[in-house]
Amino acid sequence: MTTTPAPAPSAPAREEEKPHDTAPAARARRFWAVRRVPAALLAAVVLGGAGLLLYDVAAVRADHSAMAWRKETADGLATESLDSTWVLAGASLAALLGLWLLFLALTPGLRSVLPMRRDHPDVRAGLDRKAAALILRDRAMEVSGVQSAKVRVRRSKAAVRAVSHFRDLDEVRTDLERAIATGVDELGLARPPAPKVRVARPPRKG
Repeated sequence: MTTTPAPAPSAPAREEEKPHDTAPAARARRFWAVRRVPAALLAAVVLGGAGLLLYDVAAVRADHSAMAWRKETADGLATESLDSTWVLAGASLAALLGLWLLFLALTPGLRSVLPMRRDHPDVRAGLDRKAAALILRDRAMEVSGVQSAKVRVRRSKAAVRAVSHFRDLDEVRTDLERAIATGVDELGLARPPAPKVRVARPPRKG
């Protein structure tokens, strides 16, 4: 009696490795200002007014006369008409102050920091405008023919003013535009500013 060997169990097929999906870059938002000065001023005004009013109410409860300013204010509000100049001026001032506070509360305000690209969703980074301008200025000074350069970086534009003491101005401008464009790209900003380059000759002496 002959026996046939059992077939060896086949190795389990390996599942094809699927490439990990890279997470999309998070949206870079502007940095919000702390606004310590407006908050401190508003807190001081509210605290001072509330403390003074509370002191006057406590004095009246203790059988003392109310302060003169509160009597005059109450009498004035009771007798003054709504279309009076002082009433309209005070209401306009209060409305403007409220709109200013709402504007401060709803806007970021920190314009000196440019948000950078967020390659990782848990990391936020920003670049100061002066630092960005200094980097682009160093880039401009590396171009042959540039004697001096001034750079001003805004949210949507990077203005470069250069002085060239030799070489053709068109050639210097072309090289400078290429260098500034490369420098702006290397800054890693979320919204790269558009470069605007101007090249001129140095002023003549005498």
